[in-house]
Amino acid sequence: MSSNDNWYIEHFQPTGSAIGFRITGKLDEVQSPFQKIEIYESTDWGNVMLIDGAMMVTTRDNFLYHEMMSHPALFTHAAPKTVVIIGGGDCGTLREVLRHPGVEKAVQCDIDEQVTRMAEKYFPELCESNGDPRAEILFDDGIAYMANCAPGSVDIVIVDSTDPVGPAEGLFNKAFFESCHRALKDDGILVQQSESPLMQLALINEMRTEMGKAGFTTFQTLPFPQPCYPTGWWSCTLARKGQGFGFREADARAKPFETLYYTADIHKGAQSLPPFVAKALGEG
Repeated sequence: MSSNDNWYIEHFQPTGSAIGFRITGKLDEVQSPFQKIEIYESTDWGNVMLIDGAMMVTTRDNFLYHEMMSHPALFTHAAPKTVVIIGGGDCGTLREVLRHPGVEKAVQCDIDEQVTRMAEKYFPELCESNGDPRAEILFDDGIAYMANCAPGSVDIVIVDSTDPVGPAEGLFNKAFFESCHRALKDDGILVQQSESPLMQLALINEMRTEMGKAGFTTFQTLPFPQPCYPTGWWSCTLARKGQGFGFREADARAKPFETLYYTADIHKGAQSLPPFVAKALGEG
C-alpha cells in the first residue's frame, strides 16, 4: 500500500499491477489479533475497507461480488435450506443468501470479529440481515468449524475468504476441502472465491486440483467484474460431487427480491467462459 497525495494505491504483487482510489481521509483503523483493518472515505466509491493493505470492500461495487458468490449457487441447488459461509465478515454474502425465502439456516463463521464490527459501523447496508432469526454469526476458526460439521448436514458452503495468504491460507487446500466435502449433502455445492481469471488461472487450476483430491468431481468457474480487486475481473468456483450446473432458470427469473447485478441471463452468460479461460481450465 502506498499513498500519493490523496490517492491510496494497492500494489498487487501476484499480478504485477496496482489499483487505487482517491480518498478524503481515514475514518478508522484497528489492529485485530489476526490482521490490520482500515476504513477510508473516498471521493467516488463511498467507504473503502482494507485488510492488511488489500482492498476488500467499497460501498459502490460490493454488490457484484456478494451477489455472484451467492445467487448462482443458491439457484443451482434444487432446494437449499442450510448454508454455511466461511469468512464473509462484512456480512454482504450473508445478506444475499438470506434473500432466498427457502433458506432455513445460514451460519457465518469468520475468525475476526473486528471485520464485522467495522462493517456494522461503515457498511451498515451489508449488515441489514444480521438480525434475521435464520442467521447465526460466529467468530471462530472456519477450518475448525468445517472439520466439526456433522457429515451430510449442509446444502451449500460458501468460502468468502481473503486472498490465500495469512489467515485465509488454510482455506485453499485439500484438508479444508475434505471437511467441506464431508459436511455437504450428496447434492451439495461448495463455492470458493477464486481470484482473477485473467492473471491467476494457475491458482484456479491448483484450487480445482485440491478440490478434486478432496472428492469433488465437477467444477464451474464463473467470472464477474469487480473493479476494486486486482485486474478488475474476479471469479468464484463451484464444486459438486458429480452433479452438473444447470440452474433453476425460471426461479431465477421470478426471484422475489431485487438485485443490482445478478439475473438469470447474467448467470447464463457467466457460464460461457471466454475461450482462453476455458482452455486453461481444460474445458475448451
